[in-house]
Amino acid sequence: MTIQLPTPDGGLQAYEPRAEPLAVTPGVPFTSRTVFSAAHVVADPFADVSPDSPAAVDWDATLAFRRHLWSHGLGVAEAMDTAQRGMGLDWAGAAELIRRSAAEAKAVGGRIACGVGTDQLPTTGGSLAAIRAAYEEQLTLVEESGAQAILMASRALAATATGPEDYLEVYGHLLRQATEPVVLHWLGPMFDPALEGYWGSSDLDAATDTFLDVIAAHPDKVDGIKVSLLDAQREVDLRRRLPQGVRCYTGDDFNYPELIAGDEKGFSHALLGIFDPLGPLAAEAVRVLDTGNTDGFRALLDPTVELSRHLFQTPTRFYKTGVVFLAWLAGHQSHFTMVGGLQSARSLPHFARAYRLADGLGLFPDPKLAEERMKSLLAVYGVNQ
Repeated sequence: MTIQLPTPDGGLQAYEPRAEPLAVTPGVPFTSRTVFSAAHVVADPFADVSPDSPAAVDWDATLAFRRHLWSHGLGVAEAMDTAQRGMGLDWAGAAELIRRSAAEAKAVGGRIACGVGTDQLPTTGGSLAAIRAAYEEQLTLVEESGAQAILMASRALAATATGPEDYLEVYGHLLRQATEPVVLHWLGPMFDPALEGYWGSSDLDAATDTFLDVIAAHPDKVDGIKVSLLDAQREVDLRRRLPQGVRCYTGDDFNYPELIAGDEKGFSHALLGIFDPLGPLAAEAVRVLDTGNTDGFRALLDPTVELSRHLFQTPTRFYKTGVVFLAWLAGHQSHFTMVGGLQSARSLPHFARAYRLADGLGLFPDPKLAEERMKSLLAVYGVNQ
């Protein structure tokens, strides 16, 4: 049985879906790497909302997906950009998500870290004092929930700071306030154009120096850094300059297999949006790496890079649409609706290629369900089988 899929040139091409998924099962906890999946949120499809309304979240389906990730040994990075933070999910929604997910993590023994930002504030027109206060409010909530804090890059700080010294002051203040070591998050402008010039410079070498100055001043308060610049060599160079005991969590959704595998001088842990759809397969690969079998790890994970690069193609910030699309095909949610109407952010040929690549990897627990759902989407677009 074949399915007719649209091609970028406007034609149709027959594709024969695989009959069986990749065989992976939950296993023992990881020993060689700390791995987080940045998880998406499931919208409530029956809510009468507009793209400008506060997010309407299906809490049962959202938490069920987190239990799925925890069952495979992955940590959950909560309320990050994968959860549409700043792209449909406001601070009120993120706060509720943090409370609920942290409680669920405690109940099932799952690892969780949560994003701390400043999205209570408008992007422009603020002050450094207001930015510090916004960060502090969110940091307090995350710590009181029992989760680890991830200090996310702030659009307001990027717009307000006049130079590196402002970043040193704000982050130094926050790190002194933190009760437990945090993860510092450097998100590049390809993920969020409003973060251009973060750390006080558009020169990445100068920005890196400021970033490292923040860490060097408070190494006991920094568990690690999460780097999302899509530049493998820059990440390697950066992790080699980190103080002893400070981890590098790769956020490079283009080059993650080589960065996690590492080299003779070290390796990266992981905090990745692509590990939302890749969860079980990624967990299987890391368990192989735990045995010292780097080649086996790469054999499992390298073939996934084509899918990841496709989902994260420019405009990269819309990768969330592909992530939720695959969650729907995989049966993790009953619909393909997103917070803020973001399901419209990618084209039908983009969805068709994502389906082919994911099916080829065996990512769908029920390939027949995925095929039926893909056909239903095609029918909405006027493609009849």
